[in-house]
Amino acid sequence: MAKHRLEQPAVGQKAAKSALIAGSIAIGGSLAFAAAPADAAPVTIPNVGTFDIPGLPPNAVPKAPSVPQFDMGTKQQVRAKKALRAAESKIGSPYVYGAAGPNAFDCSGLTSWAYKQAGKIIPRDSYGQMGGGTPVASLAAARPGDILIFNGGSHAGIYAGNGMFVHSSTEGVPVKRDRVKAWNLTTIRRY
Repeated sequence: MAKHRLEQPAVGQKAAKSALIAGSIAIGGSLAFAAAPADAAPVTIPNVGTFDIPGLPPNAVPKAPSVPQFDMGTKQQVRAKKALRAAESKIGSPYVYGAAGPNAFDCSGLTSWAYKQAGKIIPRDSYGQMGGGTPVASLAAARPGDILIFNGGSHAGIYAGNGMFVHSSTEGVPVKRDRVKAWNLTTIRRY
């Protein structure tokens, strides 16, 4: 039977500290300090820790520039709106069972195709779409571009806002807008 090393949470920090003391550290990709005995200055490495670096005077470490935080919700909303616009561009296209565009669609073919146009790959079938993404609590909390799942998972569409959605429903009915209330809503997923 093979022996296994006991995982210890502090091992990563010890290794990082050793690497800093033994070698050098680059801050911001442009400034490097070699380790040497003398004074020590604290250097903070995000998600690793703060270390006193021997031989580094306290005033030698520049303050890290503030990095603007990107709002992932905004990126997600932009992508969702692009997906909605893609789905709306196909209003009037025929329903064909198993089709996923660009000229004909079934329900989940339309939703997956629309998200692909927005740069996001989501599951191809409505049951997969029902199990993916992030759940949305209610229709009141839904945003344009959210995936609506109906009839226990057997149908999907893209929320357009104001109680409306875009979908490809059945043979002989082209892609269209419809009222959410006219369908049996099962869940809402945000991708």
